[in-house]
Amino acid sequence: MVLRPEPLFAAVRAVEAIPGLEPPHTILLSAHGRRLAQGVIEELSSLPRLLLVCGRYEGVDERVRLGLGLDEISVGDFVVSGGELPAMVLMEAVARRLPGTLGDPTSAVDESFAEGLPEYPHYTRPAVFEDLQVPAVLRSGDHAKIAAWRSEAALERARRLRPDLLTGEGPGEAVISVDLEREPGAARAGAGTGGMP
Repeated sequence: MVLRPEPLFAAVRAVEAIPGLEPPHTILLSAHGRRLAQGVIEELSSLPRLLLVCGRYEGVDERVRLGLGLDEISVGDFVVSGGELPAMVLMEAVARRLPGTLGDPTSAVDESFAEGLPEYPHYTRPAVFEDLQVPAVLRSGDHAKIAAWRSEAALERARRLRPDLLTGEGPGEAVISVDLEREPGAARAGAGTGGMP
C-alpha cells in the first residue's frame, strides 16, 4: 500500500493555511530520512509548529515528498508497518524539551545523550542487594566526586555499549573525542564496592 498524493497534499495545505498560525515545519516519518538524534530533537523543539505525516506499509507517493518539500526523519534502521509509532517517539522526545513539560527543567539537560553520551548508571535503595552494592562514591555526599564519577561512568558505558558514539563510526551526529587507549574499566570508581554492573 502506498498513500496517494491527493489527500496528503490537501491535508498539509489545509493545515498550512490555518489563519493566524505560522505554517508548520512538516516532517515525513520515513526509513530513508535523517536519523532522529538529540541534535535533531533540539532543532525541532525550537520550532513553533510541527506537522507529522505518517506513511503506511510502503509509505507515501514520492510526489508528496518532492512536491511538499518534507523533512524526512527516521527513528532507526528498521522497518515498522507505519509512521505512527515513530511519530509518537518524535513527539515525546520533542515535548520533553518544551518548557513546563517536565517537573524539573534540568531533567531534560541531565539525561542520556543530552551531552552526546549515554547517561550514567542509576542506583536507589537498598545500598546492597544480592551482594551488589551502590558505589561508595554515590553514598559519600561529595558532590564533586559524584559528578566526576557520573562523567566517567557515562564514558565507560559508551565504551561498553555504544562505541560508535566515541569513534564516529555509527549514525550519531556528535562525535565525542576521548582517549580510547585508556585501560578498560578505568571509569569504575567504586570498583571493589560492587560498583557498576
